[in-house]
Amino acid sequence: QVQLVQSGGGLVQAGGSLRLSCAASGRTFDQYAVGWFRQAPGKQREFVAGTSLSGGSTAYADSVKGRFTISRDNAKNTVYLQMNSLKPEDTGVYYCAAAEYRLCILGYEYEYWGQGTQVTVSS
Repeated sequence: QVQLVQSGGGLVQAGGSLRLSCAASGRTFDQYAVGWFRQAPGKQREFVAGTSLSGGSTAYADSVKGRFTISRDNAKNTVYLQMNSLKPEDTGVYYCAAAEYRLCILGYEYEYWGQGTQVTVSS
């Protein structure tokens, strides 16, 4: 099993930055791709960004390309989501998730999920 514990998030003004962290414990972390998802009130959960096992490959939703950066430090068993130039439409609960072996963009392909963290961007 993999346990994911998230930190970061909070309230920020539009144009500001936040960094989310996702720390993993349990089985070998470098066997898992990690994705970030978010869910806004009244909307479905959506893929935001993902990183492969080594961090060599990444994927982003079009809405965050050029503003968000996903990275991982396997020595620390942690994945980060750096969010810059935040917009009110980035508001939502953000979740990290782990999928064994390969980078995925569909939520059902992820086995383990973090507890979620609120990000609120004010205009």
